[in-house]
Amino acid sequence: MMVDEHAGRVPDWLIVCHDGDLDVSGAVVLAGATTRTRAGFFAALASVLALPAYLGETWDALSDVLRDRLDAGPLTVLITDAGQLLVDEPSDQHGLLLAVLGDLATSAPHPLRVVLDETAPS
Repeated sequence: MMVDEHAGRVPDWLIVCHDGDLDVSGAVVLAGATTRTRAGFFAALASVLALPAYLGETWDALSDVLRDRLDAGPLTVLITDAGQLLVDEPSDQHGLLLAVLGDLATSAPHPLRVVLDETAPS
């Protein structure tokens, strides 16, 4: 029987924090409340990154435009109140988002870092 030594381990490109004390200077910030749906997530990301209007709302399109963005340099995305991320979507959407981001983080020319801050806004 093979054992996945990485099972249950958070990948290096993904940071989950609960206290809001992490230094993420230079990060683009998405408010969790704006990311409750896939459409909201895409719109919020397109707004803060000035992504092309042709982005659409498919994971493949997101991958393409983020790869183009990562050609230009590293990117850190901070999602505040991350417990709201995609909560109004079917649960498989979280997995699809993480798969897209994970693929980019391991194959893009510059680093991608995603910070999920689960601290609720005060």
